[in-house]
Amino acid sequence: MSTDIWAWVHDSHGRLLESGQHRLATALAEIAGHAVEGRNEQLDAVFPEALASARALDLPWVEVFLRHWRLQNLLNKRHQGEVALAEAVSLLEFAHRPETESCPQSVCAVQDFTICHANIDGPGYVTERLAVLEETLARVEPARACFDCLSREYADTLEDDDRAEAALVHLDQAQARILAAGEQVSLAFGHSRASALHRLGRYQDALDAYDAAEGGFLAGRRQLDQDDRRKLAVGRALMLASLGRAEAALEQLPTPEEAENFADIRYRWACAVAALVEADAHSNDAELGARLAHWVGYLEAAGSHRPCLDLLLVAGRLAVRRGAREVARTLAATGERMLGLLRRTDGVADRVAGLRAAADALPVVELPVPIEEFRDWLTGHPRSGEQAADLLAAAYAVTPATDLLVGLAGALGALGHARAAADLLWAQLEVDPDDEQLARVLAAALIDDGDGDGIRRLADRLTADSPADAYWVRARWAAAEGRWAEVGEHCAAMIAEDPSRINPRRLGATAAVRLGDHGTAQRLYQELLEHALPADGTPADLQYRTVQSTDLWQLVTVASANRDWAVVRSTGALLGIDFEQDSGPVDEEWQIVTVRARRSNGTAADVPAIRTGPATARIMAVLGDDLTLNHGDLVVFGPTLLNEEPEDQGLDWRPAFELFTLLDPAGFTTWWLDGVWPGTAQWVAFREALTDAGFAVWAHSGDGYRLMDPETGDALPGVYAALGVPPLASAAEADAILNTLTKDWQHPLSWPELAAAAGVDVEPHQDIVERYGL
Repeated sequence: MSTDIWAWVHDSHGRLLESGQHRLATALAEIAGHAVEGRNEQLDAVFPEALASARALDLPWVEVFLRHWRLQNLLNKRHQGEVALAEAVSLLEFAHRPETESCPQSVCAVQDFTICHANIDGPGYVTERLAVLEETLARVEPARACFDCLSREYADTLEDDDRAEAALVHLDQAQARILAAGEQVSLAFGHSRASALHRLGRYQDALDAYDAAEGGFLAGRRQLDQDDRRKLAVGRALMLASLGRAEAALEQLPTPEEAENFADIRYRWACAVAALVEADAHSNDAELGARLAHWVGYLEAAGSHRPCLDLLLVAGRLAVRRGAREVARTLAATGERMLGLLRRTDGVADRVAGLRAAADALPVVELPVPIEEFRDWLTGHPRSGEQAADLLAAAYAVTPATDLLVGLAGALGALGHARAAADLLWAQLEVDPDDEQLARVLAAALIDDGDGDGIRRLADRLTADSPADAYWVRARWAAAEGRWAEVGEHCAAMIAEDPSRINPRRLGATAAVRLGDHGTAQRLYQELLEHALPADGTPADLQYRTVQSTDLWQLVTVASANRDWAVVRSTGALLGIDFEQDSGPVDEEWQIVTVRARRSNGTAADVPAIRTGPATARIMAVLGDDLTLNHGDLVVFGPTLLNEEPEDQGLDWRPAFELFTLLDPAGFTTWWLDGVWPGTAQWVAFREALTDAGFAVWAHSGDGYRLMDPETGDALPGVYAALGVPPLASAAEADAILNTLTKDWQHPLSWPELAAAAGVDVEPHQDIVERYGL
């Protein structure tokens, strides 16, 4: 089957648009880009609705496409293993049903299946991966993009079997077949070649492979995107560091923040940094150790056992190098646990044993004072991070007291070892089951580790003697997983048992907001004010039971959403806010703010608005149909400031807040105007005349928008603007007022869609579009 996947996408996109399925059409066009470029939030935002639509419309080919690209993101960008296995198996089965087996994307489900097993244990599943890839490659034409993908996956599998030379031979053969079919290999082909060369220690050849791959890609008149640049940079940094060219490697190395945001470059980043550390060209501190430990924990939670172990060994080598004994021993223990999850351990078990031996050989720190004086000394000489872990471990070895172990677990948890911290606390809970602090710290460690089974076990254990603590543990875990209805139930149970509780009201209100139940949220915040302790005279360790400014702002927000203006005013007064009126809706004119909303594809849109109260604003801009907001809409925004006020504030800075809810829609409809910018004076007069007539207009184009004068060929400034038509005005009225206001302009504006809706002749507008190249 030789159907071109992208031709099919183009045709399917058009058919969906024609049938009015605009959101599904957009998802079909955008999901692959979201997946491969690591736009995880946008993908997560569009996927559920798109999949539901495809199923409702009985479009199995579209379903295969959507599910494949989501899996590509989960497996490649997020490095999931066992967590994604059920979906990989399910898609493989679905993609080979009679109604889907002819879909051009169906063969890609095989690749998803093999990548998933590679993440779980690449070497352990070599035989199965090679078998399924050989069978699939035999029925895929070299001209198809799938042949490129599957060939690279086959080479990666050979690498996992320590056959890097064979991987290079396979890549050469596959490339020859692709070229013979009249196609070019992908940029990713160069990454596979460089990986095999790196495995063989041929670092300069690997660098040359990157250069050749990039050159071939650009020669095809294609542009590198940010994902391409990032992966090339980290690959080159690794090769340069391996060659001892530290300065050049540092120039290529992505920032730690980039590696934090994109899981697919973390291992190569860590290997490059490790090589630079060995060359004394990069710092090897506790911050680096904590970062790597968090990444190790992420992979463990994702069920990516082999990548977890590979990264762990890098982190362990660095920990030993800087003498962080307890961290190195913790990593060794994690490695030993990972070995038990692999099918094949040859070549890696001895490395874990070597890490254990090196960690245990590090000297145990000496306590600065006798153990009887240690706690007082530590209070006066606070330590954090790896220093604290080594000191507390040494102290606990002398006197196995609960408070010392809690401190050690806290130090390890702060260093990214939540699972290890939880294991220590579980063991101590058996020794000291009545210690309340122990259970609280254990709950926090389990939540940080994402250990749902451990949370349930702890909550069940607490139920008999401390049901309130059990409810609280369950509530916090449900909140961590976004199960907001359960959060509300557990918090309500705690409050019923003891109405004076404060934190369950805070968390219960948060849950109510997430569920859109603003009435319950307001009630809980008002009850919190009633039951809170006075700020004056309350001990420091109980200050959480006093009213915080965040409580007041949250109450103002939900009360605004509930239109309870009396509560908005009374709570605002507690915050020191003065209002122009003593009663009625709060509708004043304060400052210009930015309201951050979400487009239909999940991306953020910063929208200018006039603040009308402590938590309300009226949208100024005229917006497109990719947002649920438009000009004149009254919205409620969240209390958290999203951008820091600069020291030199300047005129351009505006406070930014997240959209909370739409309160009163103004009902404006948007139509688009395009043409030559008439000049500031004419545009201002145009805008004011439209405003006086009840319309609105907003220019979306910037200074870079240029058009060509059809008479002279000169460049002209352009304007692309949105016209907001009020709910009681017709398209014909809008067309008429635009004609009146622009009839004397030197260069005409066009509005073909509005003209069509108004039922007037569209040809003059189409002529403008053609003449000016709009």
